[in-house]
Amino acid sequence: MAISLQKGGNVNLSKEAPGLSALKFGLGWDVRATDGAAFDLDGVVFLVGPTGKVRGDADFIFYNNLKSADGAIAHSGDNLTGGGDGDDEVVSVDLGKIAADVERVVMAVTIHEGEARHQNFGMVGKAYIRCVNAANDSEIARYDLSEDGSTESAMIFGELYRNGADWKFRAVGQGFKGPLAQSHGVNV
Repeated sequence: MAISLQKGGNVNLSKEAPGLSALKFGLGWDVRATDGAAFDLDGVVFLVGPTGKVRGDADFIFYNNLKSADGAIAHSGDNLTGGGDGDDEVVSVDLGKIAADVERVVMAVTIHEGEARHQNFGMVGKAYIRCVNAANDSEIARYDLSEDGSTESAMIFGELYRNGADWKFRAVGQGFKGPLAQSHGVNV
């Protein structure tokens, strides 16, 4: 049975799934009905080094850069509507390929042109991130986000990080205003 996390909570993935070598992170959401512009939410990933920033622009994985240079991270592509049940976008992670100087793999979701369209996460419901063992498709942990970021157009859902030889996942749930990519060191 999957562990249900609260904001700020973490789980030791290595202990929950001994021998874990690959993960899938499912990102999901439902957009509330509005009479304004259509929503387009985008899953993004930052490979963060010891400086707290990406090591270079190639460490920013999103709909225009679906794979990390080392092959450790693969993004499923952009789901323009968020419609239907299940994961809207999926990030696959090969733990053995993550470079030693990557300290965290940050997973976030942004609302494309959210500020210009006056759209925010208060208009998004049932947002979640779930960690799945890629070997057997079993869900290890899940974090259902609250509406803490109700005025923001970007939200950090969670992060994968090393703790000694173990891999852990932290439920973040932090809303963000402004250019999320630039705050993580991406030159766009």
